[in-house]
Amino acid sequence: VQLQACGGGLVQAGGCLRLSCVASGDGFSNYNMGWFRQAPGKEYEFLALIITHGGSTHYKDSVGGRFTISRDNAKNTVYLQMNNLKPEDTAVYYCAADLGVSTEWLAYDYWGQGTLVTVSS
Repeated sequence: VQLQACGGGLVQAGGCLRLSCVASGDGFSNYNMGWFRQAPGKEYEFLALIITHGGSTHYKDSVGGRFTISRDNAKNTVYLQMNNLKPEDTAVYYCAADLGVSTEWLAYDYWGQGTLVTVSS
């Protein structure tokens, strides 16, 4: 599966963005999807995941309540709605897919190219 993420940009603190990640290829609905981010000089950070069918979700504690992950299997797309953004949310955001379920970035086999989110104070 190939992933294409978009929707990043520059936003003021307190603002919102919705990231999208479109998958090409077969079997999107069979993949568990995750969102990660990487700030300059830091490691990949898990944000949220959504499982295949049924749509159960799991979030990093610090973003739960502000970020919402969802998927539309008919459109081969996973979303990350981000509200009340803070300057510390500034990072490159990545979507990832895997047949397993994990919060560890190393576990994911397929990655999008990343989209930059910049939150100004």
